[in-house]
Amino acid sequence: MKRKAFTAIGLILGALLIAAGLIMFRLYRAADSGQVVMLAMPGVCLGIGSGLFGRNLSELISRRAMNKDPELRKRVEIEENDERNIAVTRRAKARAYDLMLGVFGALMLCFALMGVPVAAVLLLVGAYLLVTGMCVYWQIKYNEEM
Repeated sequence: MKRKAFTAIGLILGALLIAAGLIMFRLYRAADSGQVVMLAMPGVCLGIGSGLFGRNLSELISRRAMNKDPELRKRVEIEENDERNIAVTRRAKARAYDLMLGVFGALMLCFALMGVPVAAVLLLVGAYLLVTGMCVYWQIKYNEEM
């Protein structure tokens, strides 16, 4: 029951954010201020609202499809809990993480050489350090468990 409530709340919140983004976009365009900063908030609302709405709508549709077909539900549960699929997913995430470290490093260097404001470079450095710090934390935790 909790999951259904969260799905409904996510759908409603997503729709409200989409509506708020569209209204703000119309209001800012009517004012014709020409400031890029003012157009950022409607875009953020539209992006987050679309993501929330789409994710929760897809969850609702898949849940209804599974309720109609118990055999499909059983197949999906078996596939989700299959050890091989879990191992493949984890290996793909590890490869993506390794690639991400190189991409983030190159991007930080490019931003610094291009003269991007220091605040933007520091935000990127902070995100990079957060991700690598979490990697170290989980490695230590998993090593203690095993």
